[in-house]
Amino acid sequence: MSTQPFSNTKTIALIGAGAVGLCVAAAFAVAGWQVVVCGARVRFSQIEETEGTDAHTYPIQHAATPAGIGPCDAAILAVKSHQTQDVSAWLRAFNQAGTTILVAQNGLGQKERVAAYAPQANILPAIVYFNAQRAAPGKVTLKRIGTHDVCLPDSTTAHYFADILQKGNMRVQITADMTTALWLKLLANITANPITTLTGRRTGVMQDDAIQATARQIMAEAVKVGQAEGAKLTAQHVEDILLWLQTIPAESATSMLQDRQAGRKLEYEALTGYVVKAAEKHGIDVPLNHLILSLLSSIHPADF
Repeated sequence: MSTQPFSNTKTIALIGAGAVGLCVAAAFAVAGWQVVVCGARVRFSQIEETEGTDAHTYPIQHAATPAGIGPCDAAILAVKSHQTQDVSAWLRAFNQAGTTILVAQNGLGQKERVAAYAPQANILPAIVYFNAQRAAPGKVTLKRIGTHDVCLPDSTTAHYFADILQKGNMRVQITADMTTALWLKLLANITANPITTLTGRRTGVMQDDAIQATARQIMAEAVKVGQAEGAKLTAQHVEDILLWLQTIPAESATSMLQDRQAGRKLEYEALTGYVVKAAEKHGIDVPLNHLILSLLSSIHPADF
């Protein structure tokens, strides 16, 4: 196990020390940034990241309250979409021009959610493709899927942070069409997350023929909605995503399945819920997504 020291030149705050947040923060640490983890209940001395058989540790600092953060150059928001309001006090601490909040959340509507609490900050939505599982506080296992780990919208700020993440061993894609990219990730999320959660199985379930047929129908409904929302989606994208989902290691657990197993509230409003609401706005019928939403909303914490 090796330990990577960091420089005090730049500091980034991590709001949400779950699996995804820890992996992104570890990339900044590798690139030489100091990491400050936000939250009085979060008490561990380092991030331990494991990929394959290689493990690396990165020292961190803590801030128990927003007043204790100190000078920071940027922040990572990695709580689930429905938890954004719960960390609003932390977000308000970064409500200033020149400060970037990198939003690593599933679903759509990231900018609008965060702008409600930090309208002056530069809000940079990020699409996360890697699979991450937290084994213990501060310890996370990273599994890379496909050709990219993170996708950012094309902007000067995005290029700056893309360079940092790439120095931290993240494979970053820059896109000029973030709307389509977000909807493409949403198509994967509204299938793999609910299906694993409702069946109680890991991502290997996506290799079953019957499950693939269901996933294809779920996505076909959402494609029509995405097109109405301005995303350049086609039927071929559905087939491409089905193939991509099969590249995920069969033993991996989706974030929603992990939440259900841990008895936590599920993140579905920004995923299937977003599709259903947008469909209603455009007068598009999405019966299968309605069914999935009703099933997910009937699951309560600790019901597993």
